[in-house]
Amino acid sequence: MIYDVVIAGAGPVGLFLACELGLAGISVLVLEQAADPRSPLKRLPFGMRGLSAPTIEAFYRRGLLDDMAAPQRSQDDAGSAGRGEPQPRRQVGHFAGIPFDHDKVDTAKWQYRLPSPAGASMAADMEHIETVLAARASAAGVEIRRGLGVEGFNHADEEVIVRAGGETFHGRWLVGCDGGRSIVRKAGGFTFAGSDPEFTGYSVRVEMADPAQLNLGRHYTPTGMYFQSRPGTIAMVEFDGGAFHRSQQLTLEHVQAVLRRISGTEVTLTALQLGATWTDRAYQATAYRKGRLLLAGDAAHIHSPLGGQGLNLGLGDAVNLGWKLAATIRGDAPAGLLDSYARERQPVAAQVLDWSRAQVALMRPSAHSRALEAIIRDLIDTGDGATYFAERVWGVSLRYDLGGSHSLVGRSAPDFELADGSKLGMLLKMGSGLFLDFDPGRPLQALASGWSGRIAYVASDVKDSLGLSAVLVRPDGVVAWAAEVDANQEEAAQAATRWFGAPREMH
Repeated sequence: MIYDVVIAGAGPVGLFLACELGLAGISVLVLEQAADPRSPLKRLPFGMRGLSAPTIEAFYRRGLLDDMAAPQRSQDDAGSAGRGEPQPRRQVGHFAGIPFDHDKVDTAKWQYRLPSPAGASMAADMEHIETVLAARASAAGVEIRRGLGVEGFNHADEEVIVRAGGETFHGRWLVGCDGGRSIVRKAGGFTFAGSDPEFTGYSVRVEMADPAQLNLGRHYTPTGMYFQSRPGTIAMVEFDGGAFHRSQQLTLEHVQAVLRRISGTEVTLTALQLGATWTDRAYQATAYRKGRLLLAGDAAHIHSPLGGQGLNLGLGDAVNLGWKLAATIRGDAPAGLLDSYARERQPVAAQVLDWSRAQVALMRPSAHSRALEAIIRDLIDTGDGATYFAERVWGVSLRYDLGGSHSLVGRSAPDFELADGSKLGMLLKMGSGLFLDFDPGRPLQALASGWSGRIAYVASDVKDSLGLSAVLVRPDGVVAWAAEVDANQEEAAQAATRWFGAPREMH
């Protein structure tokens, strides 16, 4: 059998991409090296990930949000039972450990956000995310093979022959979603460039002889930083140039020695229950495509986990790439559509890598960094500062440079509420484009008919039009065209042709 797409890696990025392709009727095989998807590092506390606005919206638009949010709602309900007292201000994000409060974020500045089931932030653990996405992918006809990591491949003009676990698989395309040490990236000859690490980071769960000896919270010291969220659950950073990461086995004795150096205490550890290391290495592939090879997620870009941006960045790759690759395989993609994947996503990754580097600069154990930290702390405590950092951390400010005369083009589509109470997000569930016309008296319906099957046409009044009269939305929820009073049919047709190919009558 020849699959349309073979995906290396069954992490969240590979699974979400598989869901997107399966939704479009594309045959997909996912190959995953790990035989068992479960891991203690994917569960609480280390497996918890903050989800940004673009990620939450993507799950909402595909009907996945309720399943993703279910455990969080259960925890919130349990935690709020019997509460009758006012709650303290909520810390809803941070930059290098400097928190910003929900009450200081001015959401009124976000002109194109409307009330929606998809909020600006939420959290879920990795194991749950993967479980939900694997179930959706399987329901869409995706084949997932575990215990078969990609070992190599032959890349031809029309086919990629993949070797995994002693077996051979044939695909028209191969997408590397196989992490920071990606075999697809390395064997494919992609250039990976960036900045080398300054520190080794540790995430550990330990038992201590005297838990009171180590303070809770985040602490910067002359040798690094440690953060103890609860007794025995510790993250710490030692500025050793990343020397220890993956260089040798993590032991109780080593963790104790590092913790003593960083904390300046003689804390004694009695057991190491769980541990992992990481660094602030920040690298990005200079190209995301070579012929029939593509990269997404950590295979395309790596950086420190500071701020929790990595998962969201990879899921953004998946939702951007999925519909474009599907259209290319079906044969109805306009020229250059697949190349727009890298053109749109590479600058986003570059920004996130710089965001990570800036946080490292604040964490360095130096007087200069402490002085800079004090200034950032003052700024983030203002309304404008908290709003700016929230925009960046939550991804609200994301906008692709798609050209166009309207400031909404390239942004996530507002969740317009239609006259029947339905919302725009619900209309994107099947993964097609959308012409949303707020003035049914215009002839946009006849125009949209040329893209029937690729673009759905919906005419309706809306509760709040934001001053618009019509929008064209891509399958990934990004606005491709918007009009205010007068909907220029020629501009609408040009935008539809650019993203969905020529209308039927032009074939």
